Amino acid sequence: MATFVDRVVLHVQAGNGGHGCASIKREKFKPLGGPDGGNGGHGGNVILKVDPQVHTLLDFHFKQHAKGGNGQPGQGSYKDGANGTDLVLLVPDGTVVHSSTGEVLVDLVGNGTEFVIAEGGRGGRGNESLANSKRKAPGFAELGEPGEAHEVILELKSVADVGLVGYPSAGKSSLIAALSAARPKIADYPFTTLVPNLGVIRIDDKTFTMADVPGLIPGAAQGKGLGLEFLRHIERTAVLAHVIDCATLEPGRDPLSDIDALEHELAEYGGLADKPRLVVLNKIDVPEARELADMVRPEIEARGLRVFEISAATREGTKELTYALGSIVAEHWASQVTPEPTRIILRPKAVDDTGFTVEVDEDGTFVVKGQRVQRWVLQTNFNNDEAIGFLADRLARIGVEDALAKAGAKPGAPVRIGTREFDWEPTVYAGMDVSPVGHRGTDVRMEQTDRKGAAARKAERNQRRVRADDDTDGDFFVEEYEV
Repeated sequence: MATFVDRVVLHVQAGNGGHGCASIKREKFKPLGGPDGGNGGHGGNVILKVDPQVHTLLDFHFKQHAKGGNGQPGQGSYKDGANGTDLVLLVPDGTVVHSSTGEVLVDLVGNGTEFVIAEGGRGGRGNESLANSKRKAPGFAELGEPGEAHEVILELKSVADVGLVGYPSAGKSSLIAALSAARPKIADYPFTTLVPNLGVIRIDDKTFTMADVPGLIPGAAQGKGLGLEFLRHIERTAVLAHVIDCATLEPGRDPLSDIDALEHELAEYGGLADKPRLVVLNKIDVPEARELADMVRPEIEARGLRVFEISAATREGTKELTYALGSIVAEHWASQVTPEPTRIILRPKAVDDTGFTVEVDEDGTFVVKGQRVQRWVLQTNFNNDEAIGFLADRLARIGVEDALAKAGAKPGAPVRIGTREFDWEPTVYAGMDVSPVGHRGTDVRMEQTDRKGAAARKAERNQRRVRADDDTDGDFFVEEYEV
């Protein structure tokens, strides 16, 4: 028998974008062929898709890491790299996706429903796409953007109309077998049912599904028995049916106390108070059980609950129960508000929205935040001076230079964008699309000076922090250093 898994942790990694190509067209008798480097392909997405043939999350229990295909790098002769292959993961209907912090990202219900859980990185542009009237033959290309990586939790909540709850061996599985074509494992010992069983019931022109929850016991909502693990499978149901064993020989148990115990556990779990209930008094084929059912029925009905006396073994009373359940389910779906078609909402960008912010960290570092600027940094080859100059032009063009100056940054101040930290060197040439001078891959603005680099300055700051922590007298000191 296959293992049933309804909760797993999944690590997803979308494909990385391919690097752009820096190439110059070289042909005989064509000394000025120009740049012909192609763009890199986009990385593949990781997609979750509902498949009606999948009923468990077992596959992800054994394979918890999933990765989309990487985009291929661009090549010369204007050849773009191929896009990475999307990875489609098939999940059961009713799968809920949580973030690592517990936030619900999406509830996948309905055959074919898809959700992109991790988006592939963009491919880098080749030098042919980066050429313009000023920079006619770029000696660099953009790097591919890394794909998104997430840790998510997949949780399966069965999509059923009727939920059967009751003590172990109350006859829930037998009832499903009597009403539908499902053939669950049935035995006379506790916890025979280790997985939720689903059955499809058809009556007249109505069709609905029924699920039984593995036996609840007192304390199930706190983790005892199997109840806590499977109570989530009745959250989507339209009606709950308490299946009561009227022929039990366990001391201290009777139908009324069983109902009270079940209601207590449902209340402890939470979120089920508004669901309609009815009571199914089972096993009336036993004479003593029939007498007990007749005796407690008036008291149960006095609580406002409908009562049905049945025998799952002989199918006595099951027809009336089936019609009642079908009617309740039909009323439930008729009362549901028809969802409106999805509206396309356009949110124009504010006129004063620059797309980035500048903040000052505790150690005096100016931190530039924004999706666009962080992507630009990721796509920059910092081993190529011309690429660094191109990045400086882009940042200055959208106002990063001015924003740093307004925030109080001085020449040489440490600036961090994403994972990169460097010294700020404002220049009047930034943002002006300066024509490169010299060999490709170089930029006159990137010439070395006697100023300390970002790595050296960061090491000095860390050293000053260590010395400040070692100051046992608690006195503050100021260290003078040359800027």
